[in-house]
Amino acid sequence: MIRILLADDQALVRTGFRMILENAPDMQVIGEANDGAQAAAMALQLRPDVVLMDVRMPDVDGVEATRRICAGDTAGRTRVLILTTFDLDEYVYAALQAGAGGFLLKDTLAADLLSAIRVVARGDAVVAPSVTRRLLERHVGTASAQPTPTADLDVLTEREREVLALIARGLSNTEIAARLHLSEGTVKTHVSRVLSKLGVRDRVQAVVQAYECGLVRPGTVE
Repeated sequence: MIRILLADDQALVRTGFRMILENAPDMQVIGEANDGAQAAAMALQLRPDVVLMDVRMPDVDGVEATRRICAGDTAGRTRVLILTTFDLDEYVYAALQAGAGGFLLKDTLAADLLSAIRVVARGDAVVAPSVTRRLLERHVGTASAQPTPTADLDVLTEREREVLALIARGLSNTEIAARLHLSEGTVKTHVSRVLSKLGVRDRVQAVVQAYECGLVRPGTVE
């Protein structure tokens, strides 16, 4: 069973999500929180597999709650899936930086919500590459200082840097394999090593780092 914590300041929204999730045979809602502080405390106590986290909540918002959860969950067992009304919400990029595994729009279809939760519970990211690019180009691209290469990427081999750049451009493992003339299994190994060496939780975090370190710059994506 995938154990889920709901975090939203609107009771009706939580009720709607609970109804959807409780109809899934492999999911269980283990708690509800009505603000970020409560969400973080409950997540660290109950250790859910996935937290469905609203961004805009009073007092402690979803970004800070995500930061607290990820900082307290050093084993990375709890994944945070951000929920937002707008796909370019100003807080979403900050939430990804804080450790969120991805985000969904609140009007996502029920089937897509369940699928996304299963993906996140497996440890993968759920943000569509095209949306990730738009977020990064908006927030990183409008930063006052241009990103510059740092030592963070020095731990990667030339091939691993190449794979990371293609991930940041939104390519799937299958597409990367075709581009580099490698087997998909080899690409998966490279991706795993990239995540491990960079100390990031998933592909989304790797893409953020690729932009911030200057490996890929806004406006250069395909």
